[in-house]
Amino acid sequence: MERPIRVGLVSLGCAKNLVDSEAMLGALQQAGLQVTSDPAQADVLVVNTCGFIEPAKKESIDTILEMARYKEAGTCRKLVVAGCLAQRYHRELAEALPEVDVWLGIDDVERVVEACLDDRYRGDRVSSERPRWVYDLQVPRLRTTPRHYAYLKIAEGCNHTCSFCAIPRIRGKYRSRSLDSIVEEARRLVEQGVRELILISQDTTYYGLDIGLKDGLLRLLEALHGPADLRWIRLLYLYPDTLPPDFPERFRDFPKLCRYLDLPLQHSHPDILRAMKRRGSRERYLELLARYRAAVPDIVLRTTFIVGFPGETEAHFEDLCRFVEEARFDHVGVFEYSDEDGTAAYDLRPKVPRRVAARRRRTLMALQQKVLAEKVRAWVGRRVEVVIDRFVRQEAGRWLYRGRHYGQAPEVDGHVEVIARRPLIVGRWYPVHIRAGRLYDYRADLEEETVSWPPDVAGSVSAASAG
Repeated sequence: MERPIRVGLVSLGCAKNLVDSEAMLGALQQAGLQVTSDPAQADVLVVNTCGFIEPAKKESIDTILEMARYKEAGTCRKLVVAGCLAQRYHRELAEALPEVDVWLGIDDVERVVEACLDDRYRGDRVSSERPRWVYDLQVPRLRTTPRHYAYLKIAEGCNHTCSFCAIPRIRGKYRSRSLDSIVEEARRLVEQGVRELILISQDTTYYGLDIGLKDGLLRLLEALHGPADLRWIRLLYLYPDTLPPDFPERFRDFPKLCRYLDLPLQHSHPDILRAMKRRGSRERYLELLARYRAAVPDIVLRTTFIVGFPGETEAHFEDLCRFVEEARFDHVGVFEYSDEDGTAAYDLRPKVPRRVAARRRRTLMALQQKVLAEKVRAWVGRRVEVVIDRFVRQEAGRWLYRGRHYGQAPEVDGHVEVIARRPLIVGRWYPVHIRAGRLYDYRADLEEETVSWPPDVAGSVSAASAG
């Protein structure tokens, strides 16, 4: 009996791209192909790329070339490249990378089976039209995250015109999934053991506006509170301009909603925000943050900033530094501006030298770490519930696990090291007592236990502060 074709898939970039990869894996498995994590054993290799900023593009091309080597050294006979990089640069890359046999665009997620099975399916298959595909329930996802949490993509594309961003050109206009489709997928995920749903899209707060669904996000949150076994709902990628006006006060209506907000603000100075084609200001943002902190006690706030944007002066950057000191975010990501062709910012002048942008990034992150030192001191001594994400090791009658509290999203934020005198169950929630912390991570004991920590673990997470 002939063995099934083995397919390996490498997923790069954000969680939204990961959902596409899981849909591809589900389609491949449903068609009877065998999924393998070992590229050396694969007959076909698929790379689902990211093309958002320059470092992501470089990583994608490096990965493509790495996978191409298995056509010589392994069993691979076909290399398929999909995702954002393929959508954006397929014509140029098809000439530069002859090692690639098939190029698939954003609309081709469900054509991955044909690309892998049909030897006649080769070359550049990316449509020149803007993508229209939206994930639905026709293809079951083969999830790659731990059993207890899953990303739930509620929309595709973006309608914003941020001058630095190529996503609307790559992914197309904003396309909301139907409410029924999302709720049904959530129900199925909970049946599979998922206890934390992480809602994602390019702008999660825009959900429903394109299809005439009034208060779309609020209605979706209400509907998602149905499954009794669902423990947490987490929101990522919230655009400050499309947040429901009464959202701070409505938080308490959703007991499963994590007290956590991811608000990518990008900058604080009005000159730079205008150049970015984003509305907002330092005063408006501070007022927004104050409202959430007043309405939602102990809320954890995450944001991202861009430094080195064209025209950003030292005065603009100093304004951003003062804003970070005053805003007191719990989690901050800082990116150096990446000049992306086809965006409005590409033609803006003057350009900020890369060495200056890199210095500003280091300065801003160091400033945020001082904020974190104070934040850590406030967490030490608290009793919170932690979900156990994975087992680390056992030694001398002690079990060490890695978990998260409500203010930590997987992959992007820190974690809590939990030590116990008994085995714990991955995917379960436990009350813990936070004993110490350092910058992004904490260590804790089970609430009913006091356990001495192994020296190497105790040293990795220093007591009391982030100094």
